Amino acid sequence: MSSVGSPVVRRIRGRYVVAVGASLVLTSTVALWTLDDSQSDGERLVDEFAKALENHDVEAAAALTTYPNAAAASLTQMFDGLAANGTSTNDVDVAQFIDLSGDSGFFTLDTGWNFGDGKDWQYETRGTAKKLSVGWRIAWEPDVLAPEMPPGGSVRYVRTDAAPPTVFDSAQNVLMNERTINAILLDPAQMPDPATSASQLADIIDVVAPLITADTLLSDLAATPGSAILAVNLRDDDFAVLEDELRAIPGVVVAQTPKLIAGDRRITSPVIDSLRTAWQQNRDATAGWAVDVVGADGMLTRQAGFQGPAGPDLHATLDPRIQLAAEEAVVSVGTSASIVAIAPSTGAIVAAAQNSYANEQGQIAFSGMYPAGSATDLLAVDGLDASALGLGVNYSMPGLDAFTGQVQSENSSIDRFRTVGNESSEAAVTPFGLAQMGAAVSRGGVPLPSIVAGQTAVPDKETSAIPADALARLREMFQKSAHDEGLDAYAGLTGFAGNSGDDRWFIANRGDLAFAVYIEDADGTDQAVKMSTMLLRDMDSGTTE
Repeated sequence: MSSVGSPVVRRIRGRYVVAVGASLVLTSTVALWTLDDSQSDGERLVDEFAKALENHDVEAAAALTTYPNAAAASLTQMFDGLAANGTSTNDVDVAQFIDLSGDSGFFTLDTGWNFGDGKDWQYETRGTAKKLSVGWRIAWEPDVLAPEMPPGGSVRYVRTDAAPPTVFDSAQNVLMNERTINAILLDPAQMPDPATSASQLADIIDVVAPLITADTLLSDLAATPGSAILAVNLRDDDFAVLEDELRAIPGVVVAQTPKLIAGDRRITSPVIDSLRTAWQQNRDATAGWAVDVVGADGMLTRQAGFQGPAGPDLHATLDPRIQLAAEEAVVSVGTSASIVAIAPSTGAIVAAAQNSYANEQGQIAFSGMYPAGSATDLLAVDGLDASALGLGVNYSMPGLDAFTGQVQSENSSIDRFRTVGNESSEAAVTPFGLAQMGAAVSRGGVPLPSIVAGQTAVPDKETSAIPADALARLREMFQKSAHDEGLDAYAGLTGFAGNSGDDRWFIANRGDLAFAVYIEDADGTDQAVKMSTMLLRDMDSGTTE
């Protein structure tokens, strides 16, 4: 037992059972006894404190300290700062308790945090327990929670990244890179005269955002009373020119955030968001981590972790010449239209474009299911399985799930993806699926698509090569349809024009290029063919560059 002036170190909590055997000549006896392990009030307090920390019980842990309010603030911050998006766990053990006197004691805590596979932070902290008039309490100091934690400081788990990778296009030009986006907000709490501020802001940004007017800004403010609204996002080069004028407007707030954006403002492909996802997956795979203690003055002390290495640059399959030509072509009509182009030899998706009417419906180039209509003429070729043309095969690739369509089946359960129009069990195709069919006819089998070089898609079912007789028949159909549509002037071009109700589409092959045009509610039976010729003309002339 301990006595005043004779410190006793307790390193393990629990009861100790010791067995001692004594043998005599004729008899033997075994004596068992339990060593007295009754804890002092100070020890019990520290045990309770450790348990409360382990349970993230802010109220209970703070109440055991000499300064509950300050302790509660630091505890709340620590648990929030080390939450790691809800993935962290921690253990707290009392490593030792030393009775210093009848009314004080010294203790150390061993704490371990885990933030995921291989992300561990182990540390020791020290503290003092005191007997007060209200009972035993932990003498409150922030560094009992984390090493080197100063008063008013904080501790946080952070992600660490190296310089962001760049996304290149197929011509090895920079397609996308991370840049600062300046969000221009209007805060009604800082505007004495909303009408004047809205008018001034609209006038200044008219050069880059002519569709944003004082009336639209005031309408947005009225729709969310008391809340700040986003007026416009500006790139650094535009913001640099307008910054002084913008900041002079009462109520304007500027929020700056990094974002992966296309270097060429004309690139508006539906795969841009998919490339952002692939880029982010790249970043996540190489991200590091750290735990920082930050002082009230902002000074940072790193406690654990490592710097994430730089991830490899991404090489997108988009061909800027074909992509820009496709964008020019799809805006030539007043209804929803999309174009998908593929290199049959590799499966690289070299272009994907939608006009504004299509964009309102989502990423329909890859997920919009349309009744197959006359595409069933291609599927009806003797000896041909629909999957040999890619129909009914769906692909998963980094950043993009691409659907080709569905085949008619009376006995199987058909997954319902996004269907344009009425749902049915009839055969359906997507614009991407039509382009895959063209690529399959070109190469004799379905290619594995990709939007990033070296990251081919995973199909949800196996496909086989197109039988020779069926392939010859399909190619003959493509040649005849192209001739019937008056496309003989385009050397090497074959294609198949089709329809589904009022929709029109055209599949084409030319060299190592397969593309599909799809127009909803087409104004004329030859509108898809006309759009295709516009695409080919712009590609050949290079007028979009």
